[in-house]
Amino acid sequence: MLNNNIGAEALSVSDVNRYIKTLFNTDDLLSAVAIRGEISNFKRHTSGHMYFTLKDSGGEIAAVMFRGDASRLPFIPSDGMRIIAYGSIDVYEKAGRYQVYVKTMVADGVGAMAEAYERLRRRLEGEGLFAEERKRPIPKYPQCIGVITAPEGAAIRDVLNITGRRYPQAKILIYPSLVQGADAPASLCAGLQMLNAHGECDVIIIGRGGGSAEDLWGFNDEGVVRAVAASDIPVISAVGHETDFTLCDFAADMRAPTPSAAAEIATPDGEAIAAFVSDTERKLNKNIESIITDKKRRIDEGANALAFRSPEARLSRTGERLLRAEQKLDSLVDKIYLRKEAEYVALTQKLRALDPLGVLKRGYSAIEGEDGRIIGSVTGLSVGQNVKLIMSDGRAEAQIISTDVGGSKNV
Repeated sequence: MLNNNIGAEALSVSDVNRYIKTLFNTDDLLSAVAIRGEISNFKRHTSGHMYFTLKDSGGEIAAVMFRGDASRLPFIPSDGMRIIAYGSIDVYEKAGRYQVYVKTMVADGVGAMAEAYERLRRRLEGEGLFAEERKRPIPKYPQCIGVITAPEGAAIRDVLNITGRRYPQAKILIYPSLVQGADAPASLCAGLQMLNAHGECDVIIIGRGGGSAEDLWGFNDEGVVRAVAASDIPVISAVGHETDFTLCDFAADMRAPTPSAAAEIATPDGEAIAAFVSDTERKLNKNIESIITDKKRRIDEGANALAFRSPEARLSRTGERLLRAEQKLDSLVDKIYLRKEAEYVALTQKLRALDPLGVLKRGYSAIEGEDGRIIGSVTGLSVGQNVKLIMSDGRAEAQIISTDVGGSKNV
């Protein structure tokens, strides 16, 4: 039989939860507890609160860490990380479940953080985020350099000092970011998004000075690593000291061992540029002078060639040739004249020697027949023949009375 008064003894759900909460709150062990376990189902709410599960091989327990406590963490929790959580266990009355309210936590040994680091590195590497072919060259002469780091600290001072010394004409845009603690990843991502949206930067330096592994852990955050890889602007990662490596270093287009080194990588050496420009100017002036000299020589040669081919020059040269030809002709005529004159004299002398008149002048005479021909032989004469006697000073008519040929006389 059912007890008709059982309803009067029943408790409300709220009463039960409140009673259980009282038990938890009065238990000294549960009010200050340290729990060792592995993080899973990690979620960070937009409010800054962190929700996750702590588990081991035998069970699991829900955990929450509110924004104020989370902001003071020296590293960013992630799935798979083994930690020791310090806080209290209390009941969330509305849901009727208990959970750990974490005030702080530490990595359960360096190995836990290293394991989480390596696990995320392998996964992102498998996606190709660290591939060399994705990396872009850093511009040689940036007009604007973006810097994402803490606004106060050695890192920003080193960057400003080095860029000011090496390449003062570059504009520096600084995004003041948190560089450690639970809120650092969101701040770093916001800086990358803002500088990319701004569009003025040629290169971005993201980083901070040295510190412990926990201090640098924000640069191992998956969101930050993906934001670095997705940047439209080349990124130089400069986190910690030379021996420190973060996942941002692998995702960036170039890793610098220190912020100072990043500033040197991002800027050319102004003094070297000035020396190069001066040397180039000297060589250029020398080449220009050489070109001008060569062109002037060619112009002079061309002018001379044109002058040589001009009508005036051609007429002048023709006149000179004619004058030389005339002189040569005169010389040849003179030579010919002298030669012909000598020949004439010689011929004249020969003619004179053969001239009948010359013979006649020496006392001889010639006999001309009636037909006008000279009779050179006695056999050409006949007795009674009329002939003319030709002498040097005139003529005379005669008749042949007799002839004597070889001692035989005709009368």
